[in-house]
Amino acid sequence: MILNNIKQINKLDNNNVAESIQLFCNQIQQVLEDADSITIPREYKNITQIVINGMGGSNLGAGIVKSVFNDQIKAPISITPGYAVFNNINKNTLYFVVSYSGATEEPLSVFHAVKKQKAKIIGITSRNAKSKLMKIMLKDNIPGYIFNAKYNPSGKPHFGLGYSIFGIIAMLSKAGLLEIKLDKMQNIISFLKKQNKKLISEIKLDDNIAKKIAVKLYEKQPIVVGAEFLTGNLRVLRNQLCENSKNFASYLILPDLNHYAMEGLANPKSNKKNLIFFFLDSKLYHPRVQKRSALTKQVIKNSNIQVINHQLTGKTKLEQSLEALQLSSWIAFYLAMLNNTNPANVPIVDWFKKKLR
Repeated sequence: MILNNIKQINKLDNNNVAESIQLFCNQIQQVLEDADSITIPREYKNITQIVINGMGGSNLGAGIVKSVFNDQIKAPISITPGYAVFNNINKNTLYFVVSYSGATEEPLSVFHAVKKQKAKIIGITSRNAKSKLMKIMLKDNIPGYIFNAKYNPSGKPHFGLGYSIFGIIAMLSKAGLLEIKLDKMQNIISFLKKQNKKLISEIKLDDNIAKKIAVKLYEKQPIVVGAEFLTGNLRVLRNQLCENSKNFASYLILPDLNHYAMEGLANPKSNKKNLIFFFLDSKLYHPRVQKRSALTKQVIKNSNIQVINHQLTGKTKLEQSLEALQLSSWIAFYLAMLNNTNPANVPIVDWFKKKLR
């Protein structure tokens, strides 16, 4: 009954995660307003490839942008998180260094090597005293987006995805690599606000789809399934369930999974008890993918493994991707409540980083 008890939820959520999720639209609106004052050098348009280096929440935002706009961005885009700098990075490369905190080890480690290879660098980070990336951008006159994360009271990067997603979108648009009218985003924001009213903590379980899905995922190992422009969302939800809910999860992509994964449903025998498949459905998928999705559900059900699904309703790929992101944020939040855990705390990750230092 914790999902209907606001006092219990607020007690467990003492880092204001629910408020950060509710402010997702405000994050988007802020980026759109800030973008008016951002300029990108003219020569940044003359590139042949785009590379994004970001970790955690910064990486997730990049994945959503790539999945939704891969067929519209005017240069091939790759996401290469980590310490490696490849030989094909050169003066014709637009290289994004993305770190919400500005102190993320991996993207910071490649900065000087990328600069030495004469790549055109864009930085995206929050404005805070500990942001090494912000200091580098100001010192070296690196263009990009330094934002005030006022609409993420939790302070955790993975609850500030509005900044990373639309920060990248805005920079690509400013560089002339993505034709998108930022001032036309208001309809999407209105749609998301309307959807969010149905998902907030005050809405009881019987009328709240995010709470209902969280209950079904409780004490299960979720396998998230989707396709095409929602591939980035699959990664987001997988990460949210692991990091926020403290609940192990994974994801599979259609149609690729049809060529191998279905044969693995038979064993171990505990699959019937432990696994649950969660499909993100869309009428914007290729017709053959939609047929594959229906048949895949049938195969899973025939293996006596539970299947749930959610049909997205947005009119465009971007709208559905953001709709799915907003929904998944609430699902992971409510599953964290069921698991009696603070969604903002990451004690194992903190321990790991401390040992690395």
